Amino acid sequence: MSEANDTRTLQSSEHLDEITCLMYIERQLERVRAAEVSAHTQECTQCRTLLRALERESRLLTRALFEEDEPLPARLAEFQERARRSMQWIWGVVVGLAATGVYALYSTYVVPGQTELEKAGFGGTNLLGLLIFQGAFWKGWQSVVTLLEVLALLTMAGFAMMIFRRRSRRGYVLAMLVATLLGGVLLPGTAGATEFRKGEASERVASDEVIHGDLFITGSRVQMDGTVEGDVFVFAQSADINGHVKGDVIAFVQSTRISGTVDGNVRGFTDSLFISGSVARNVLAFAGTINLDSSSKIGGSVTAFTNSPALDGEIGKDVLMFAKDISLDGKVHGSIRAKAGDLHIGPKAEVDGHINFEGDKDPSVPSQAKLAYPVEFKRWVHDSENSPRHYVWQGIWSAALILFGLVLFLLLPDFALQSVDNSERYGASFGLGILVLFGVPIAALIACVTVVGLFVGISAFFLWYAGLYAAQVVVGGLVGQWVLGRTRELWPLIGRMVVGLILLRLCTAVPVVGGWVKFAIVIWGLGAISLSIYRRFAPVVTPPSGASTPAPYAPPPLPPNTTVGGIQPA
Repeated sequence: MSEANDTRTLQSSEHLDEITCLMYIERQLERVRAAEVSAHTQECTQCRTLLRALERESRLLTRALFEEDEPLPARLAEFQERARRSMQWIWGVVVGLAATGVYALYSTYVVPGQTELEKAGFGGTNLLGLLIFQGAFWKGWQSVVTLLEVLALLTMAGFAMMIFRRRSRRGYVLAMLVATLLGGVLLPGTAGATEFRKGEASERVASDEVIHGDLFITGSRVQMDGTVEGDVFVFAQSADINGHVKGDVIAFVQSTRISGTVDGNVRGFTDSLFISGSVARNVLAFAGTINLDSSSKIGGSVTAFTNSPALDGEIGKDVLMFAKDISLDGKVHGSIRAKAGDLHIGPKAEVDGHINFEGDKDPSVPSQAKLAYPVEFKRWVHDSENSPRHYVWQGIWSAALILFGLVLFLLLPDFALQSVDNSERYGASFGLGILVLFGVPIAALIACVTVVGLFVGISAFFLWYAGLYAAQVVVGGLVGQWVLGRTRELWPLIGRMVVGLILLRLCTAVPVVGGWVKFAIVIWGLGAISLSIYRRFAPVVTPPSGASTPAPYAPPPLPPNTTVGGIQPA
């Protein structure tokens, strides 16, 4: 009797609050209380209106939570459509930046190099054939293809196919791997013989020895007095070639001396190259110093990138030289094209062709020298930092760098964002950046020494070189966030990257300190990129099999008489 009176009192005098109505809508009230609220809303107009309004808001909120494509307001939709129409202008700017970058690279490096090589007698296809198909990196493959090298190449091919396994069917990849392995096993050995010699301190080929094939020889000090009917590959600190080589000599040596006879070419990657013998064909050298003795005779051309060459011997064809100071006191039966700080021509010099020289100083030509044509001299013009041409090229390179950053952020957005975040770890970035800046080129050079690792070494070097520019892009993204605020969206981040790159280019243009600022930026960015690569490929540490794993978290039990969504759990 008392409960009925309380119900009538609730229906007549009390109004429901919002909390009670919301709990009723969500079915969180107990059954007795829910029945009271239902009876009261049937009698009270004010509470029934409140209940309906709260129920309508609850439905709208629930629908908004599950709405995937919420319609934009009219003003925002109009702005989005206008931005979509203006994308053609954005892509036009991108194409323009690409054109300026390509023009800068082509006009600065490709055209002058191609012109110089063509004037020296090396056309585009001839140069490619000289360096690759007839050079040091190709000739060894024709006679040194052994079973181990084939298996190594097949292993590398297998790894390359495994990288793209997600794009290929597994059965197809497995069939290709099996076929290549069978082909490698059944591949017949080569007929040519190759001899490998390795010495810890010194290695010598006696004068009465004859090697029928190619020779790979390593050691601290190498002396070759015998006869080699193939090519000679030398890896040493010092090497003396006193015998007869019927093929080419390819030297990765600190100090190289050739006093014997070479019927082929000489390719030298050395600190000093001294030739007092005869070379039937050409000489290509990347060396600190080159000395062609007066008794030396080169049947072909001489191409050198060196510091201080002394050309006192006889050269049968053209000379192409990039050096600091050039001394010429021998015979050249072809033309000479040289770029150097200074050119000294001795009184015994004889040149049958033209001499084109570009440098800082006028060439020194004595009257006793026998030159078929006068020296054509062109003085180097160094652009002043205040000249308009200097600022134009600074703008072109800045545009090319911005384009590179745009491509990087569009192709690898997650990686770029992670690298920008890692650049805030200053200590780790600078420490790892120093290691990568100096360690990767050395490791790439060591890899290039081995025949199988040539591709790996060259690829690593090109990636390292691209990383020098990517480092500036990453640091520019961080500087842009310092100026304009942080963001996680792609296009706002690209805008901040552009602003940051412009500020960095202005800092690097400051005299004296600009070079050091750029050096610090490269180290900083390389470290951040290396951290991102490490985190992507770092192995995940898993606990050992015998270790106990923590039990999954279980929520505490609900109190009695509790409903979830209006349904009481069992």
